[in-house]
Amino acid sequence: MSRLLFFLAVIILVYLLLRSYRRQSLRQDTPPSAEEMVRCVKCGVHLPKSESILAGGNFYCSDAHRREHTSK
Repeated sequence: MSRLLFFLAVIILVYLLLRSYRRQSLRQDTPPSAEEMVRCVKCGVHLPKSESILAGGNFYCSDAHRREHTSK
């Protein structure tokens, strides 16, 4: 009887390990979500919105371009 309980415990353990491995591999296969791209008003380069500088309703790729464009 103890052997039967031991094998049952091993089968349950293997099942749980395989299930967690599948869940982990599914999470890694999903591509990262796309981020909105914006265009620099000064030079026209496209960059992710999170990396841009927003000033006066316009997006810039660098602080230097923001200063040049607003000084005109």
